[in-house]
Amino acid sequence: MIDNPRDNGAGAWNVAACEALIDELLQLRVAMLEAERRFRPQLDAVQPHWRASAINLTHYLAMRRHDIRRLQAQLAWVGVSSLGRAETHALASLDKVLGLLHLVTGRRWRDHSAEEPVGAQRGPALLVRHAEGLFGPPHESRTVRVMVTLPSEAAVDDALVARLVDGGMDIARINCAHDDPAAWVAMARRVRQQARRAGRGVRVLMDLAGPKLRTGPIASGPPVLKVRPRRDPWGTVTAPALLGLRPVEGGAARAQGAPSIAVEPAWLARVRVGDTVRLVDARGLERQFLVRRCAAGGVVLAGHKTAYLVPDTRLELRRSGHDVATTAVADLPPAPATVRLHRTDRLLVTPGGVGQPAAVASGRRRPRPARVPCTLPQVLGQVRRGERIWFDDGRIGGVIRRTGPAGLLVEITDCRPGGATLRADKGINLPDSTLHLPALTDKDVDDLAVVVEHADLVGLSFAQSAADVRALQDHLARLGGDALGIILKVETRRGFEHLPEMLLAAMGSRAAGVMIARGDLAIECGFERLAEVQEELLWACEAAHVPVVWATQVLERLAKTGQPSRAEITDAAMGGRAECVMLNKGPHIGDALHMLDDILRRMQTHQAKKRSLLRALRSWPVDEGGVA
Repeated sequence: MIDNPRDNGAGAWNVAACEALIDELLQLRVAMLEAERRFRPQLDAVQPHWRASAINLTHYLAMRRHDIRRLQAQLAWVGVSSLGRAETHALASLDKVLGLLHLVTGRRWRDHSAEEPVGAQRGPALLVRHAEGLFGPPHESRTVRVMVTLPSEAAVDDALVARLVDGGMDIARINCAHDDPAAWVAMARRVRQQARRAGRGVRVLMDLAGPKLRTGPIASGPPVLKVRPRRDPWGTVTAPALLGLRPVEGGAARAQGAPSIAVEPAWLARVRVGDTVRLVDARGLERQFLVRRCAAGGVVLAGHKTAYLVPDTRLELRRSGHDVATTAVADLPPAPATVRLHRTDRLLVTPGGVGQPAAVASGRRRPRPARVPCTLPQVLGQVRRGERIWFDDGRIGGVIRRTGPAGLLVEITDCRPGGATLRADKGINLPDSTLHLPALTDKDVDDLAVVVEHADLVGLSFAQSAADVRALQDHLARLGGDALGIILKVETRRGFEHLPEMLLAAMGSRAAGVMIARGDLAIECGFERLAEVQEELLWACEAAHVPVVWATQVLERLAKTGQPSRAEITDAAMGGRAECVMLNKGPHIGDALHMLDDILRRMQTHQAKKRSLLRALRSWPVDEGGVA
């Protein structure tokens, strides 16, 4: 343990303690240079303009392999840099501290600046240069770019795209997991047209779908229609339940928001305003509706109690208290295609077929478990008993209790107390499993032909290894797309663990960046670790001078509902530590874009990466008499 570097004498330096610090730092320096030597083959493969950045990454990773918290405290006590902001120029930071300590102790120090890949000024400048190479120049008064995921409407709505461009969108993201190539091309063309009109440079990112593991199709439930009135908090009906009736062969009559079913035409022709329609619903409860309106296409009924209509339901027309006629019903909507799950339930994840809810089979003591298929059946043979599985962005979780040809038997361990509903096309995460899946599917390879022709950037979803990165680079070279910038989407635990090798592989491209896909990362690494993981990703990318996209759920509530939450405002401000912040689509995306633009402009005057900028504070004016 090093004592305080300050002596007990007034203002005198403890030379022995400073010399001990020098010895520790020199050992750290040796480790950093040794890491550079070990990574020599990977460093030789990067493009020349990335070389200094690649070397700095190896130095920084070697430094962070050691726990230097005690050393930092001692350096801060001496009054020199604690190496807490060494990301962009790791070796130069260490050498600066060593030089000062040598000066204090009277020891000779040789200038090593010629051996250092980057200095205190060049390191941040390289990050700025690489960000411009990937994203283009920043917005006029905002250094952090804004990426917006385009909705499907952007393929046909010029006004929507114009609002996004005028609102400050710097990169338009097209998600190739949705829509089709024709729609992607239409979106890209509209973005470029509106950017030219506005005199701005807006780049287009096409995000490959990748091997996304999702739930497959689920069978719809039996036809049933629920109609219910609107009630206030005290149970008083404030608006009746409305039901439209139309003839079987066509037509429609409905009030705003009312469902509609079909009935026999002859019966419908006898209905008059003021008549009563009686039925016995699926629960055996009698319900009555009043005929509110008649029209050429049918009639509208109004009632004051909830009713469940099924195919066996019959409607009785009554007038002046007497039965007039009855009719069967048709065209009832099927129940939603869902599986209902509770804690301790069993769920079978199958390699194919159609999902089904749990059911009681004759002659069995236990009900047949619910089942859902998965879209990538090959992964089922790569998991083991006891590993965790999550569904629908972590809303439902379980543990795999059995594996086999029939699929995975899962015990549900995490969901809402009252149960949760699982639908088709929801994500599946296997955070404990080592999955061997190519980052590029056959669909992705086909889509690259469109991407190369119409995009500036390509997103590699579920990037997990350097081999994945090189596979993308090979396909781009084959298609003449070497000039495209690539963005590695880090959204799995394996991708996080293999980040350094992926960064070095990405430096074989002209321009490269990383997207922190925090939604899947939270599930893969654990919600409790997300803050730590995203911090480490930011550090490593800054050391590599690789620009970062801060993604997933930024101002999501505002974009979807028009009302932000307090927590997401702080989250958006944190995004200013990246080079780009991504907004997802929503009906209020324009409002979210405006607010994010304002937040980023404000925060860039207070913080650059993790360094506080001491702008003059005018919130608390102080005069000679104290706080005004």
